[in-house]
Amino acid sequence: MVPLGIEKSSIMPVITLAFSPCPNDTFIFYAMTHGKVDTEGITFRYHLADIEALNRLAKEKEFQMVKISYHAWLFLRETWTLLDAGSALGYGNGPLLISKRPYTPEQVPGLTVAIPGEYTTAHLLLRIAFSQVRDTRIMLFSDIEKAILDDTVDTGVIIHENRFTYQGKGLRKIMDLGAEWEKLTGAPVPLGGIVADNDLGPEIIAKLNRIMQRSVVWGMEHPGETMPFVREHAQEMDESVMRQHIELYVTGFTVDLGKKGKAAIEIMKQLAHERKIIG
Repeated sequence: MVPLGIEKSSIMPVITLAFSPCPNDTFIFYAMTHGKVDTEGITFRYHLADIEALNRLAKEKEFQMVKISYHAWLFLRETWTLLDAGSALGYGNGPLLISKRPYTPEQVPGLTVAIPGEYTTAHLLLRIAFSQVRDTRIMLFSDIEKAILDDTVDTGVIIHENRFTYQGKGLRKIMDLGAEWEKLTGAPVPLGGIVADNDLGPEIIAKLNRIMQRSVVWGMEHPGETMPFVREHAQEMDESVMRQHIELYVTGFTVDLGKKGKAAIEIMKQLAHERKIIG
């Protein structure tokens, strides 16, 4: 078990960090975990996990800095601080609802739907678009396409690199849940963000935000140097897919949420309340 609190050593403090092995995360965290940017005297001990596992780790406070879904953030915002830097938030990058058979959106409420985690933003966007869906099955995101092909479920919500590969497996899109969100709200899609444990205190949290921003900018300026680390952890090993993934999910909002990014998160919170998805 990774100890909580800032570890003190004779050299510098250590922050425990958890993020996903997806290309956009390994891309943005590479510089700060490999000594490429000024970390203001902080070093990072990192752990990689699937996004729903990260949501759970944040809930249980296993780490001090974590990448989580914005759906999970709605439940954890009292005890964690959302950083302005590091978010996956933007346009045209939302999850897709797919199937093997030619189902229509009207049929979806009566179908079984695989989701990549209860507290993923993918699940939240599904609920916003289809409030009457009842039969959901939680699966690892990388297992959803196979479950559909094997008729274990009727449909599934795919995220990450699977949105680039599903058509090649004979699957079809029922709805782009991100496009549906954009149509409903006019806002970019808040997928995931970086949070820091409130127990760290405002001074350390402000440092973490600055370090995170430097790491994102460094990755944007040196994309080729990040790729060995990205490639080491990517589920989808095709180089073009990894680069498409990074280009889609690492945006100007990743450098800084800004007013528009923060407004999108507030809209998501309001809609989740209105649809009784959160209390």
